Amino acid sequence: MIGITGIEAAAERIAGHVVRTPTVPSPGLSALLGVPVTAKLELLQRTGSFKARGAVAKLLTLTEAERAAGVVAVSGGNHGIAVAVMAAALDVKATVVMPRSALARSVGIAEEAGAVVRLTDGMDGAFALVDRLREEGLTLVHPFDDPVVIAGQGTVGLEFAEDAGELTDVLVSIGGGGLISGVAAALRARRPGVRVWGVETKGAESMSRALAAGGPTPVELSSIVTTLSAPAVSRLTYEMVSELVTEVLVVPDREAVAGSLEFAEHAKLWTEPAAGCLLPAARRVVERVGDGARIGLVVCGGNAQAGDMAAWTDRFGLR
Repeated sequence: MIGITGIEAAAERIAGHVVRTPTVPSPGLSALLGVPVTAKLELLQRTGSFKARGAVAKLLTLTEAERAAGVVAVSGGNHGIAVAVMAAALDVKATVVMPRSALARSVGIAEEAGAVVRLTDGMDGAFALVDRLREEGLTLVHPFDDPVVIAGQGTVGLEFAEDAGELTDVLVSIGGGGLISGVAAALRARRPGVRVWGVETKGAESMSRALAAGGPTPVELSSIVTTLSAPAVSRLTYEMVSELVTEVLVVPDREAVAGSLEFAEHAKLWTEPAAGCLLPAARRVVERVGDGARIGLVVCGGNAQAGDMAAWTDRFGLR
């Protein structure tokens, strides 16, 4: 498993390439949840999400031959944006494979950064196409099944541990599990008493299904939250979450969108539903832990357009 030494090394490697995002107490969210809340604002990261950390951590380890051949990434949105933008900054040619369900904004940003974007009918098809492109010589920058990428994402937890006040419970969204694996490893080393909770959306429950099955298992994806929609977690992230995470909570899409609206109203933060799902999950954690809870939220990303949020708000009757 990835440990604190690897995360510290990643932090040194990526310094200067990413933002040390703010860690702030949120009076609005504290009032909403009834307990102190501190937010790690990864939506202010380069490319609009934490994904820039893992992407650049991996890109900086490429050999000259790998740089010349180029890289390929598979993504529901944010990882593709991050690889495209960070590869362009390092003068590395990138191909990004996304499902057609990915937000148009994500596709557009990747293309504007200079990446070749390939669209497939679903995530299963996206991973299959990536396998073929790897056979042609491209180096995979995997969104979560890579120790270097996980260590890069773990720098979020390293900063959170250093910058936050007292915390009892930290909530982290889960797609393939790279972010929560890295954050949990960092917090276990730096703040061993803190509980880490994972949050998924219904229809993208790859980690909770894996935990129930005793190992990674394919899931049928139906969530609107494409940035959390991994068709299966990896053995590495499954083992890390099994070891380090208290529990994985599952939130319906409607509640995830409602959470994004609450972030906007109470914290003045424009989040995508992949982060919005944290608030309904946090309410459940507070109910279990009680009034002594001091909640930390890793606000993972803000790459949703106003039109997308309006459509989801109408779809779920949240106006």
